[in-house]
Amino acid sequence: MKLNRRQVLWAGGGMAASALLTACGGDETSSKSPKGTEKPRRGGTLRIGALGRASAITRDPHGTQANESDYLIISLVYDTLTVPGAEPNTAPRLAASWKSSEDLKTWTFTLAKGAKFHDGSPVTAEDVAWSLKRLRGTPSGASRLPGIKAGNIRAEGEDTVVLVSDYANAELPLLLRLTTFVLKKDTPDKELAKAPGTGPFKLDWFRSGNARLVRNEDWYGGDVLLDAVEVKIFESPQAMANALLAGQIDVASNVGAVAARTAEKREDIQIVRRPNDMAMPIVMRTADGPFADAKVREALRLAVDREAMVKQVLSGYGTVANDVLGTGDPAYAKDLPQRSRDLAKAKSLLDEAGFDLSRTYRLLTTEDIPGLAEAATLFASQVREAGVKVEVVKQESATFWEKTWLKGDLYTTYWGTNDSVVFFASKTMVSDSAQNEAAWKNADFDAAYQKAMATKGEAERTQALQELQKIEYAESGYLLWGMADGIDLAASAVRDLPVLPGYGRVQLETAWLAR
Repeated sequence: MKLNRRQVLWAGGGMAASALLTACGGDETSSKSPKGTEKPRRGGTLRIGALGRASAITRDPHGTQANESDYLIISLVYDTLTVPGAEPNTAPRLAASWKSSEDLKTWTFTLAKGAKFHDGSPVTAEDVAWSLKRLRGTPSGASRLPGIKAGNIRAEGEDTVVLVSDYANAELPLLLRLTTFVLKKDTPDKELAKAPGTGPFKLDWFRSGNARLVRNEDWYGGDVLLDAVEVKIFESPQAMANALLAGQIDVASNVGAVAARTAEKREDIQIVRRPNDMAMPIVMRTADGPFADAKVREALRLAVDREAMVKQVLSGYGTVANDVLGTGDPAYAKDLPQRSRDLAKAKSLLDEAGFDLSRTYRLLTTEDIPGLAEAATLFASQVREAGVKVEVVKQESATFWEKTWLKGDLYTTYWGTNDSVVFFASKTMVSDSAQNEAAWKNADFDAAYQKAMATKGEAERTQALQELQKIEYAESGYLLWGMADGIDLAASAVRDLPVLPGYGRVQLETAWLAR
């Protein structure tokens, strides 16, 4: 599995909200202080619900967090080197600053002054280098640290870490935002559950996926307002929404569009929307099998009614997409022709490709997140009008990620790191990626990626990234029909929940309670 399948699920991001919300239908409601009239206050315990299953709990910050609840806990206890920001979309965290060599291969990161572990010991460059090497040694380490081998990570002095890339990489700081959690050097695996972090909250207790975190009074990043955060694990969005409505929790995290519609008429509930928060593409295997022909993939893209998908699956809490991942990136290619439904052309392409319309093809999915299985079912209904028979098969989460992901001919996936074209290119589309979901190998795409990464000027790099997106749009194995809003439901007393999408949404250090 990857960075975290329910983790980055909504992990990543940093983009403006207002313009998109108009197109989504409905008004934005956020938990920010009304008109800035309230003064943030210190104290209180925020009770937050997050999705997860007891069978999938993990305590390893460098492992695969299939549970959003685990990722939320880990993200509050441990810091990454960089985090999403509004503008620019990469902000300092444990790394206070960074600079590259002229050839963009050697990157030097300087650690934040005063950074300490929760046991009071200082964070050193050796701790960071050891943590990055440990991360690189995980099954998906090559995709988490693209172009960086363990032997090319070193500490220099007490506060400097040097990473040497195999190739020019102008976007390395951005690619370090998600899972570069820092542990103390030489932490044994058996002690990971109790290993001190550097984050804004310290672990008080953990029980069966539920946890209580208390304020880190010594956090180098500034004052933390909440006394504590209590994370409660829920197996379904419905159960989590019900708990909020009953007053058992203060926030229902990533609860989905259906719950938002239910809560719209409740004046005591806030709906916090994060546009462009989650991609739920359908993956078509390109290396072999029935969808290896680019004409077949194009036909399926043309058979989809994207507006109907957004309206029915997302209840309008989303926007139509155009088969390119990274929709919130400032370099996103908005000038690519928007694909729309064209059944006649879809049928013609299928005929040209000699596609076997007598067969029934399986579309594998899970119910890990709201709308995923529903999207698969509606897709199957729509492509049948082009003559393609699809059977939707729902798999238990563990089975899906072990047996279908990266291997299936046709399956759903989901990502929440949508402010970066580079993120997806490096982790899911270049030929040698360990997380190449569609088994797509395209020499022109690889060359375009290398060119973009080797381009220092922002304007020139944007142009190179748009050329890369043209190839993805025409040839890749992704059918990205829409972008879902991230949706939190919050009690009326909650203030300043993060509104950045993806990983930005777990940065709760500025949240507070007006009671």
